[in-house]
Amino acid sequence: MSAGPLRFASLGSGSKGNGTLVEAGGTRLLIDCGFVLRETEARLQRLGVEPASLAGILVTHEHGDHLGGVARLARRHGLTVYLTAGTQRAWKDHGVESVRSISPHEAFSVGAIEVQPYPVPHDAREPCQYVLGHRDLRLGILSDAGHVTAHMRQSLSGCDALMLECNHDRALLAAGPYPPSLKLRVGGMLGHLENAQSAALLRDIDRSRLQHLVLTHLSETNNRPELALAAMAEVMQAQPPWMVCAEQDGGLDWREIA
Repeated sequence: MSAGPLRFASLGSGSKGNGTLVEAGGTRLLIDCGFVLRETEARLQRLGVEPASLAGILVTHEHGDHLGGVARLARRHGLTVYLTAGTQRAWKDHGVESVRSISPHEAFSVGAIEVQPYPVPHDAREPCQYVLGHRDLRLGILSDAGHVTAHMRQSLSGCDALMLECNHDRALLAAGPYPPSLKLRVGGMLGHLENAQSAALLRDIDRSRLQHLVLTHLSETNNRPELALAAMAEVMQAQPPWMVCAEQDGGLDWREIA
């Protein structure tokens, strides 16, 4: 395992399963795991990672595409799971021996990585997202939020890298095949961020240190990579090569923050 700068990768990103790897200073963490065990292990292997090398799993909330594969992976490889008390209450019959309850407002460390959780508005019991730090480097992760709060902007301002949800395009969602109730949920105040909301967040934060922008959780039905990238490019006034979309099947290969 590298002991150098902070780096990150995605096992996959979307409604069929999510997982993000973060590594720094000899510590390796997985944020969420929404894949069955065999698929998780195969995707980790693709990125050169042995599951037993993980220092733990950080969970954002209890929805299946984020939590569904956590228990089996943790039990198989003896991993500690970190999650809020609300998410833990919603996690049924997990059988994991090492579980640590965290506050969405209090920072903690796992090995060489500083973890700063922050709360987000989503239709879950006590959802949070994370900013991961090592030395003076920071990776911000934001997904599964229905709208942007001032605290979210503050938490993500000045990051060196940002993984930012662009779940849907509002027009595509409105014209798409989802039933009205699901459209209301996805596009509601406790649903998912759409391209314009994410672009507004990006516009409002300090981007002076930004060297990686990864767009995540794109709906395969209600969004297109080119639409999400165009919305961000308008804010950035450019489309740099380090601005990309994480894929549902292919995820994202390692990216290094230096």
